[in-house]
Amino acid sequence: MNDIFLDILPKIDLHGFDRDSARVRVNDFVEEAYIVGYDEILFIHGIGEGIVKNAVLEALRKNKKVFSYQDVCFVFTFYIEVRLVLLRRME
Repeated sequence: MNDIFLDILPKIDLHGFDRDSARVRVNDFVEEAYIVGYDEILFIHGIGEGIVKNAVLEALRKNKKVFSYQDVCFVFTFYIEVRLVLLRRME
């Protein structure tokens, strides 16, 4: 990525994951980031057939620690999408 602000956020690249592995890793990464106290994290996935993307979206939608998420970057030359996730604040 070429955005200095996105480069400093914790991120995980899900290229090569299957649907179930991606879903588990998304939930694990959200949990780890929440415990450490991060407010924002990034998920990187391909654009292919949308299998991993849909698994990511489903996991984020169901996760109670996720406040919101949005696409922040689409790099056609590398066939990646980057999704910014905002976590709920720890209380």
